Amino acid sequence: MRTLVFHMLHCIFYRLNKSVLGALLFIAIVMACGNHSMAFAEDVLKIGGVGSALPSMQLVAEAFEKSHPGVKVQIVPSLGSAAGIKAVLNGALDVGLSGKPIKDDERGKGAIGTVYAKTPFILVTHKKTAESGLSTKELVEIYEGKRQTWTDGTRIRLVLRPESDVDTTIIKRISPEMEQAVKAALSRKGMIIAITNQDNDDVVENTPGSLGTSTLAQVIPEKHSLKILSFNGVQPNVKALAEGTYPLVKYFYIVTTSRESALAKQFISFVYSPTGSKILSENGMVPIDRARH
Repeated sequence: MRTLVFHMLHCIFYRLNKSVLGALLFIAIVMACGNHSMAFAEDVLKIGGVGSALPSMQLVAEAFEKSHPGVKVQIVPSLGSAAGIKAVLNGALDVGLSGKPIKDDERGKGAIGTVYAKTPFILVTHKKTAESGLSTKELVEIYEGKRQTWTDGTRIRLVLRPESDVDTTIIKRISPEMEQAVKAALSRKGMIIAITNQDNDDVVENTPGSLGTSTLAQVIPEKHSLKILSFNGVQPNVKALAEGTYPLVKYFYIVTTSRESALAKQFISFVYSPTGSKILSENGMVPIDRARH
């Protein structure tokens, strides 16, 4: 029965083209089923949240299932950090994934956030773009709209994220000039704005002349055909981030509450284990020792 219910939920979701609305509907149905006789068994763990953390966590989940027969880890499609945290607080998810620290109001409601990894925050473009890297100055000029073409004359098509998105916050922090340039870009009419991390990489990959942001934690496991640009002469990779030579970073947090189940605790321990850390390292992340936090 459980397998049938999961199949039905997946069919509903895919008919909604993997939209955020579809993901939220998925969560709502899971919650609705919780009080009925066909509710999921306790050996099903539901995880979701920020889209850029999902690809590598899917691989960790698969390894966890292999070492824990009878356990099913259900990765819910991209909800975003805030919605993922809310879903954990509402009991719709067992474990949430966030790209930003827990806020005071979320903590006041019972959310507990623990950092588990970091990844290079990267500049990405269409695979045929001539440039191999950008400086802060060039990036500011592009976002301001002062520079509108690549060196080969191809029009630059910025792919932005919503103003409230953590990725927008990260790129704003590059410099005061960059913060103002991002605000200017968001205020211009006709700009491309990708809502989810997955939408973002798809748009950048399929738009000639594109320029957007992403993370190695998403690009590597999802095998996107994107061109990764160096930033101020430094190529983004796990080694450069670990050594501190690459400056742009995105942190990932595991979100739970004091009500976390024994299965959730086992899974979180697995994420921090040598096996979990190895999977994260191989997929664009620098694991962070749990004992340090």
